[in-house]
Amino acid sequence: MNRTDRLYALVEELRAVAPRTRTAAWLASRFEVSVRTVERDLGALREAGVPIWTETGRTGGYGLDRERTLPPLTLTPEEAIAITVALRSAAGSPFARAAESAARKVLARLPSDVRDAEQHLAARLHRVGEPEPPAVHSGLILTSLAARRVLRLSYVDGKGRETERDVEPLGLLWGPAGWYVLGWCRLRDAVRGFLLDRIRALALTGDRVERREVDLDAELARISARPLGE
Repeated sequence: MNRTDRLYALVEELRAVAPRTRTAAWLASRFEVSVRTVERDLGALREAGVPIWTETGRTGGYGLDRERTLPPLTLTPEEAIAITVALRSAAGSPFARAAESAARKVLARLPSDVRDAEQHLAARLHRVGEPEPPAVHSGLILTSLAARRVLRLSYVDGKGRETERDVEPLGLLWGPAGWYVLGWCRLRDAVRGFLLDRIRALALTGDRVERREVDLDAELARISARPLGE
């Protein structure tokens, strides 16, 4: 068994017995490798983001948080290619890094002939113009959305005026000029869209996002009728 197959098998073994654990010695015997090799493999899986945890003590071992992982998926070659090509197209979006990581994981599990077909097709997909740079500040904005935390940003509007805003983020929006963070601006006391490329500085505050009665559909309709990025 090569290392790639063994890493996959380790995850599936831990998933099968979860929430119980397996010792490194048991896993080494199961896969006919040394304990040191198993520990190195488990360390590599952790670094790749697999939620493996350890339980200390005489009966301890390695376990897997099954709720935070997906079981194996059976994909047709066309489905696998569609997923990886779609993920590749996320370059320049707030999800570029996550998409790149996900594409690598999908590709790693594809049969060699399907992987070759995907790479053959990907090499023939072209975008006219300069490649888009990654959306700036996207990681912190996604964190604020998940944690419901207020953002403090220094923003330059379309007329070159710079102001400091406290913004309660509502979501991310793709518009004609690029990616925007849509939120309740406490300075303007209204919903506003802020072009990510015009944000000069950004930080999370300790304030929680307030519950507001915002008709998001109406706001999106209003925004679509006039340029974003005041």
